[in-house]
Amino acid sequence: MAIRNLPAFIRENYEVHEWKHASAILESDFPNELNDIAECLTNFRLKKSNILASGGGLSSISQNFNRCFKEHGWLEKSFETKIVVDKNVLESPTHKVDCVKNGIALEIEWSNKDPFYDRDLNNFRLLFDLRAISVGVIITKSDDLSIIFKSLGAKIWEKYGWSTTWMKKLLPRIEGGGGGGCPILVFGITPELYVGDV
Repeated sequence: MAIRNLPAFIRENYEVHEWKHASAILESDFPNELNDIAECLTNFRLKKSNILASGGGLSSISQNFNRCFKEHGWLEKSFETKIVVDKNVLESPTHKVDCVKNGIALEIEWSNKDPFYDRDLNNFRLLFDLRAISVGVIITKSDDLSIIFKSLGAKIWEKYGWSTTWMKKLLPRIEGGGGGGCPILVFGITPELYVGDV
């Protein structure tokens, strides 16, 4: 599998899944974008202070990833799409994608409600079918992180519980065809990245 060509740090510290040869496509056709992804993932650490931070708005985890990708030229982007049937134009707008660069779409799903995965995968499917993107990437929580959250108390687990975005909520959606024909690469943040800075 081409996943073996990802840096050792990523293979050892993230839960990685791919569909339709996503990592091979990135390696052969989009090496700069793959390097950006590898650098942002390698530099990331899950700090206890990030987990304990109060809710509301974009989490510091998502902000950190967004900042790293934007420093590499990735941009938040909406796509204006339309369907034309017998000269009748039907608007078919997509949701904003967190980070886009050179036809690679990347979403950071740290602690949204799990239906956000449906939105992301539908976006990937539509944009791939329209040849607007070549690969979709999602960064989310590995199920193993639940051990960390539970150890930090009931309030923290209530905040991050199973109703939010976890790997076990994402994989069945992809395997059930939610992303259509789009090649997809998924990275799950694991306890190996956790540092207790508080």
